[in-house]
Amino acid sequence: MINENKMKVLVVYDSVYGNTEKIAKAIGDTFTGEVKVLHVSEVNSAELKNLDLFVIGSPTHAGRPTPSIKNFLNKIPEPLIRGIKVAGFDTRMSTRLARLLGYAGPRIANKLERKGAIPAAPPEGFFVKGKEGPLKKGELERAAKWAKEIKNRNQHKT
Repeated sequence: MINENKMKVLVVYDSVYGNTEKIAKAIGDTFTGEVKVLHVSEVNSAELKNLDLFVIGSPTHAGRPTPSIKNFLNKIPEPLIRGIKVAGFDTRMSTRLARLLGYAGPRIANKLERKGAIPAAPPEGFFVKGKEGPLKKGELERAAKWAKEIKNRNQHKT
């Protein structure tokens, strides 16, 4: 199995009210090795090189990721993430309208896959109470569990 301490993991997020940032940090805290959790504004292309896992998260706004995440996804050069394992997540409200419009996580994952990345796990959504949050009870623990499942599912021989 891959030596977990040698894994290079990048978690990129955008957050409006701090909820998506909390989820991103809970995901990042699950991994060991070279792990970075960065706001989308802090990422440069050098951080995208030689990744074992790339996770991107955004709040859901009208069924889509934030403009910052959409712009970031559009600018990622395909050769940098081709063949890299990726996962997308979002924070969302559990309303009927939100379900009708869709969520950011699947859109993030689809965009990365179209650029040649390999899904490490199905996209996941984490729930907030109302537009500004806070996160619903148990969501940070669920984020850590999701990350642990990704880690276990994607360990490979060196």
